Amino acid sequence: MRNVVLARVDDRLIHGEVVTAWIPTTKSNRIIIVDDDVAKDEFNIRVVKALAPGGTKVIVYNVAKASEKLMVQGVEGERILILAKTPTTFNRLIKNGVPLKEVNLGGAGIRGERQPFINNVALDPQEVLACEEMKNAGVRVYYQLVPEQGVIEIDDAVKKAKANFGL
Repeated sequence: MRNVVLARVDDRLIHGEVVTAWIPTTKSNRIIIVDDDVAKDEFNIRVVKALAPGGTKVIVYNVAKASEKLMVQGVEGERILILAKTPTTFNRLIKNGVPLKEVNLGGAGIRGERQPFINNVALDPQEVLACEEMKNAGVRVYYQLVPEQGVIEIDDAVKKAKANFGL
């Protein structure tokens, strides 16, 4: 597998927190965005590539292609930050055999069926179940907005969200 230094859920993908905090802290030199819709939209691909800091290569894949590309041998010195808009995307990667050890929950705004989950993360029922499935598969799923902030484990939030959604 390639050298993944951070797998992060952030529905804004590349933005200030990622550029000014996560990339320098993780020393990432490559960003892989995993999103089925963005991967089909050349305009959005150009936008996210333009937002990355100089020297940081950005690649956009759908889940199937990302699953394949993340499993090959990486190149020396490569440090990958994976960004996806939802925990469901990461759960799909894991189900496809990508051996992620951790998934960081960053920003995910309220929209559709999403309800407040933990701090500035809102999730819908499927996303809550995806977090639970990842945890049951041995993946550490945690909340941390920026590196300077403390880590919050999501076990209690999952239980509360399941109860709220009647799951």
